Amino acid sequence: MTADTTIDLTLEQWDAFLANLYERGDRLERREPGGEYPADEAVDAYVLSGHAEALRSAEVDGDLWGTLADIEEEAGDEEEAWAKVKAFYLDRGCLLLRVHGTEEPEEWLLEEGLARRLGLLGGQAAVNPG
Repeated sequence: MTADTTIDLTLEQWDAFLANLYERGDRLERREPGGEYPADEAVDAYVLSGHAEALRSAEVDGDLWGTLADIEEEAGDEEEAWAKVKAFYLDRGCLLLRVHGTEEPEEWLLEEGLARRLGLLGGQAAVNPG
C-alpha cells in the first residue's frame, strides 16, 4: 500500500466529506456550492457503504467474512481477513480511505473512479468546499 492508494481523513474531515455528498437514484455525487438538494438525497456512512467495495467500520457492518468468501480467501481472525480483503481490492486499483480519531478502525475501500468523482483525489476540495 502506497501513499497513492491511501487517503487519510480526520474524523472532522470525514463528517464534512459525508455532509458534502448526495445520492440521486443509484449515483453518488458531490454537492456543488449553491445547489439545492432534497433532504432525501443526504448521505451518511450507511448510504456510502452501498458504494464501497469493502469496509471495516464500527458504524456500518461491512460483512467482512462474506467479502472474504466472495474473493475465495480464508483467514483465522478478523485482522487477517481484513488484510486479505484490503490487499485484494488495492491490487485491483481501489483506494483505501482511513478515518483517524475514531475509537475503532474506520477503513473504506473505494473504486478509484468513485473516489475521483467525490473529490477525494487531488487535494482537500471534497472536505473543505470553497
